Amino acid sequence: MKASMEKLEHLLELGGIKKDITLLVISGIAVICSLLQFQPLPFDMAWFAIVLCGLPIILEAMIGLVTAFDIKADVLVSLALIASVCIGQIFAAGEVAFIMQLGALLEEVTVAKARAGIEKLVHLTPQTARVLKGGKETVIPAEQVQVGDLLRVLPGETIPVDGVIVSGQTSINQAVMTGESLPVDKTVGDGVSSGTVNQFGAFEMEATKVGEDSSIQRMIRLVQSADAGKAKIVGLADRWATWIVVIALSAAALTWLFTSEIIRAVTILVVFCPCALVLATPTAIMAAIGNATKHGFLVREGDALERLSKVKVVAFDKTGTLTYGTPEVVDVVSISERYEKAEIYRLAASADQLSEHPLGKAIVSCCKKEYGAELSPAENFQMIPGRGVCALVEGKQVLAGNPELLQEHGIKMAPPLEAEAHIKKGCTVTYLAVDGVFAGYIVLSDTLRKESSDMIDALSRLGVQPVLLTGDHENAARTIAGELHIRQVKANCLPEDKLKSIEEYQRHGSPVCMIGDGINDAPALKKAEVGVAMGGVGSDIAVDAADIALVDDEVKELPHLIALSRRMMITIKCNMTFSMALNFLAIVLAINGALNPVVGALVHNAGSVLVIINSAFLLKWRRKQK
Repeated sequence: MKASMEKLEHLLELGGIKKDITLLVISGIAVICSLLQFQPLPFDMAWFAIVLCGLPIILEAMIGLVTAFDIKADVLVSLALIASVCIGQIFAAGEVAFIMQLGALLEEVTVAKARAGIEKLVHLTPQTARVLKGGKETVIPAEQVQVGDLLRVLPGETIPVDGVIVSGQTSINQAVMTGESLPVDKTVGDGVSSGTVNQFGAFEMEATKVGEDSSIQRMIRLVQSADAGKAKIVGLADRWATWIVVIALSAAALTWLFTSEIIRAVTILVVFCPCALVLATPTAIMAAIGNATKHGFLVREGDALERLSKVKVVAFDKTGTLTYGTPEVVDVVSISERYEKAEIYRLAASADQLSEHPLGKAIVSCCKKEYGAELSPAENFQMIPGRGVCALVEGKQVLAGNPELLQEHGIKMAPPLEAEAHIKKGCTVTYLAVDGVFAGYIVLSDTLRKESSDMIDALSRLGVQPVLLTGDHENAARTIAGELHIRQVKANCLPEDKLKSIEEYQRHGSPVCMIGDGINDAPALKKAEVGVAMGGVGSDIAVDAADIALVDDEVKELPHLIALSRRMMITIKCNMTFSMALNFLAIVLAINGALNPVVGALVHNAGSVLVIINSAFLLKWRRKQK
């Protein structure tokens, strides 16, 4: 029996009966013809609507009852359709079937509109790949790449699949996958992800994850997992719907028993269908998800927004969340007695002025900003992917890059302890050699996001307490917290320390939202009521642990997300209250005979349409700026 029902359900999906616009148009024309008593065929035109729209409802009700004993709205609708036909109310049955499917179509349009924005965010799948076989390069569709294939990726191209570099050096823009604005230097043995962009050097790679296993496909599955049916309050509405079915059947039976008018009983079945109640929650959730998507959020769990509406504390990691990925020069150190600090700075900026790397651009920009002087020309400029730059400046051979660059040119150096200390604080260090001698280094660090301060203030106005949980040193953490007016600061945090901090807030009755971007944040993201992963998918573990992904790193939208979640809950409560009140009012009128099946169907479905329209307002809702 179960196998037969599954086949029947599959046929329904293949036929596309339920939400097919063409069939709805045909059914609508048939209902209008029946209403106008225009019957070009020897039978009532309303039968078209009954067959095209009503049959799928009856079949789905049967499938639910037989396979899972699931009593829901379709059961009442089916009984109403069958009863209307039995008493000769063919037009009423046709109208009920047509309007029910029209309401379902409106719900589908709302959901599809909400999903459309999400799909745009992940429409990044590479289309082609350069495969090397037998010394020949062939361009094939990306989906045909197999694990183990050798691929070539040129500068400016999107990497088609996940893999490991086997030849060449480059820098990869991983903003799509990790949110990092700085390209990451890659060389032989380093992994690369699909959807990321090769910037500076051609390389060859071996495919390790293809098709559904690739990073970009993982992002798409992340979108598809946004299921409004997971919300707890949806389950509550479903339970109410089951009881309403029982009450409606009892009321219809008693009305028929005491009035002997079956038409009143049929009207009760029509008007007391809990469609509006069942639609109240998922339509609001999906509309809110669509709104969140437009502001850069991928909502991974359907009930995440419901939980977010109750949050009282938002805990932030510092690096990459409250700071930019754009570096600025924070220190210049000369190691050689031959060169002053300003000379080191100027030589490095001159060598980097032709560089496309963000670190090089930052050095040039900051040097010009500080000294305002023209830089010397860079001759014989060479950019070495994954290492740095080499150029002839004022007759001096200048190398600027990482320690590997200097070592490969035979320059002996041991990174100074001060430089190592900067690195431990999250800074980036560019080392400089002049004429074969290690001369000094330049320290670059992320800058505080301009919107971070306003975002923290907005959270405070919403009654949410911001907290800084960071692995940085106490001084660095306190400096950032002071600029942002964050009172609660915990520095030198290991992953378990962040986890314990969140547990402490929860023990005191304060639901927590955690914002993080790395593997070290995964335990805290999982423990918090709501976890938000920065930078699209961030690390695999961080995203798996999070409920929401912030694709474009625009933390300024976080107050909007929290306000949206609260507005969504208000909409859900309004929808449920309205639908329940309408149902009980309609049943009273039906018992008194004030409503017939035709008018009852109109009243009932008008309620469903109003609920959907009310939820759809969430798609364009915005928080009022203060």
